[in-house]
Amino acid sequence: MRPSRQTAYSYRNDAQVPAYDDGYVLLVMDGDCALCSASARRVAQWDRDDRVRITTAQSPLGAGLMRHYGIDPDDPQSWLLVMNGHGYGSLDGILRVLPVLHPAFKVFSVCRLLPLRLQDWLYARVALNRYAWFGRGDLCALPDPELRRRVLSE
Repeated sequence: MRPSRQTAYSYRNDAQVPAYDDGYVLLVMDGDCALCSASARRVAQWDRDDRVRITTAQSPLGAGLMRHYGIDPDDPQSWLLVMNGHGYGSLDGILRVLPVLHPAFKVFSVCRLLPLRLQDWLYARVALNRYAWFGRGDLCALPDPELRRRVLSE
């Protein structure tokens, strides 16, 4: 699901979005998805410059941001990247955050040349089947202290 276009940092004026430190890149992920939990662990491992924070779609912050960008937080296809005051979703969001995590991931930026419909179709195949393929897992229950430090519970 692609987020609706908004002006930069428009969520700051949205009463349904709790205030947070938006100087970080923020990932809004499904807190019940094993694939998302594994991805969050990878983010904590790869983000050596400490530029990324994570919140769940079930949290007030995550749900508020998703609604602000016109995304249903309960939709299994939904996730959100908030970077430089703008929201990104689908494969586009993944491709934008990868180079933030490690310069070697810039090579994947070539995938942004794929037509948007194809990007969305590829992302949707994984999103719709993630529970069947990867199971369920609680993002916040992970014992990794580095990941816990990055998770915003608000």
